[in-house]
Amino acid sequence: MHSQVTAHNAEPVVLPGRHGAVGGLRRAGPGPLALLVPGYTGSKEDFAPLLDPLAEAGFDVLAIDLPGQMDSQGPDDETSYLPEHLGAFLAELIGKLAAEGKPVLLTGHSYGGLVSRRAVIAGAPVTGLTLLSSGPAALPPGPRRHMLDLGEPVMRERGVAEVHKIMQAINMQTPRYQAMAPEHREFLAARFLRNQGAALLGMGAGLRTEPDQVEVLAPVLAERGIPALVVCGEDDDAWPAVAQQEMAGRLGVPFELLQGAAHSPALENPAGLLAVLLSHWRAWLS
Repeated sequence: MHSQVTAHNAEPVVLPGRHGAVGGLRRAGPGPLALLVPGYTGSKEDFAPLLDPLAEAGFDVLAIDLPGQMDSQGPDDETSYLPEHLGAFLAELIGKLAAEGKPVLLTGHSYGGLVSRRAVIAGAPVTGLTLLSSGPAALPPGPRRHMLDLGEPVMRERGVAEVHKIMQAINMQTPRYQAMAPEHREFLAARFLRNQGAALLGMGAGLRTEPDQVEVLAPVLAERGIPALVVCGEDDDAWPAVAQQEMAGRLGVPFELLQGAAHSPALENPAGLLAVLLSHWRAWLS
C-alpha cells in the first residue's frame, strides 16, 4: 500500500464505542495522547504520515475512524452522524482515554473538526484542541458542496457503490488522481465502499446544515483554559483559508497557514504540519 496510507510502526487497535467497535491506529508512547479524528469519507489512515514522527517526538498517538467509517461500526440512523451526536460519542471516548491518566490533545480534520468542537462543547476532558482544515459552520457554496447536493439522491436511490462509480469517473479526469500510485487508488476505492450509507448521508447532511458554533466554543475554551489552534492549507478548497483565519480570530486562538497544502495537509505537507503542531503542543504542555 502507498506510503501515504500506511504508518510503518503503528498498530491497529479496536476500541469500545457506544455503537460497537471503533477502529484505530496507535503508536504507543510515554507522553501525552494525540487523538486524531478524520473527516467526511476519511479514515485513520489519513494521518499515517504523522503517526511515526509524532511518536518519535514523544507523543502517544491514536488516529481513529469515526462511526460508520472504515473499521468502525455505526448505527443505521442518519441523524446519529450529525456533528452534535458524533461529538457526544467522541466526548465519551475521550473520557475513557483520559482515564488512562494522560493529557489528551484533540485534533479534528475537516468534518472531524466540526465533531471535535462539539465534543469539547459537550465537556470532553481535553488539554488542547486543533481544528485542521475545518470551518466555522456548514460548507460554503463551491465544488465540494455541489458534489454533496448531487450525490445525495444517487446515494438514496442507488447506494454507495453507484456513487463511487460516478466519483471514479470524475476523479480519473484529474491530474492529481492520475498521478497516484495504483495501490493508493485501490485503497481509496476500498475505503469508500466500506462506508455505511447512513454515515455518508448523515455526515453529508451535517456538512450542509451545521450552524456556526464559534460563539459557543469560544467561552468554553476560555472558561476551561483549553488552548486551541486553527491550521489549514493555503489552497484549501473546502472552507477558504480566510474564513478559517477569521474563525481563529473569533475564537481568540492562533492561526497557521501551510504552504504547499490544500484541504489535506497531513498528506500534502506532513513535515510542515508536524512542525506547526509540535511547536504549539509543546508550548501548551510546558
